[in-house]
Amino acid sequence: MRLGRAFFCFAICVAAASVALAKPAADVHRTATAVDERYNHLHSLQAEFTEIYRGSGTERTESGTLWLKKSGQKKPGKMRWEYRSPTEKLFVSDGREVWFYVPGDRQARKMAARKLDDLRSPLAFLLGKTKLEKELRGLSWAPDVSPLTAGDVVLRGVPQWWAERVGELLLEITPDYRIARIVIGQVDGSVTEYRLQEQKDNVQVPDERFQFAPPEGVETVEGDLGP
Repeated sequence: MRLGRAFFCFAICVAAASVALAKPAADVHRTATAVDERYNHLHSLQAEFTEIYRGSGTERTESGTLWLKKSGQKKPGKMRWEYRSPTEKLFVSDGREVWFYVPGDRQARKMAARKLDDLRSPLAFLLGKTKLEKELRGLSWAPDVSPLTAGDVVLRGVPQWWAERVGELLLEITPDYRIARIVIGQVDGSVTEYRLQEQKDNVQVPDERFQFAPPEGVETVEGDLGP
């Protein structure tokens, strides 16, 4: 009888442990789905951003304003990164062409959006096309990573489209399912982090803001956009 009771108690403990282990996976799914739902219903987004790069013994911090706007179903969305600090520069795409320009330079760099291999480029697909569990292999909690803000959670995964370049991608998610931080760890050991603050949904932003015409006297150079 005692052996039977002991086995019963053991079975209960195993079942409880199985439920405890299964719950986080279910929560990850619910969290990822809720993030998808939030961004897939947006037409545009404005946010203040901070970009931090660490690698090769250096660290660089830049900041400015980001605008995203939904595009056609098969096209990347429109995006405009206006860097203000420490140097003014512009990174802008209308979904077809991408431009990078530093005011005062004699050259503006340009390339086709479909050829863009830039750490900022996934955000162009954020609105209307988000599917975290499909895009990030092995999506799970990252309990070893502290969120910047109490109450946020951090997810970890490997982007399918960048597996040869990116070893890990972290997403900090707020209680209302916004992406507050993106940390991209590359296989070369460098880390690029984007922090998104003051997010504003469905702001009125004209398409012209995502177009660029080089100032008079500025040469257009096609190819790599650089940093």
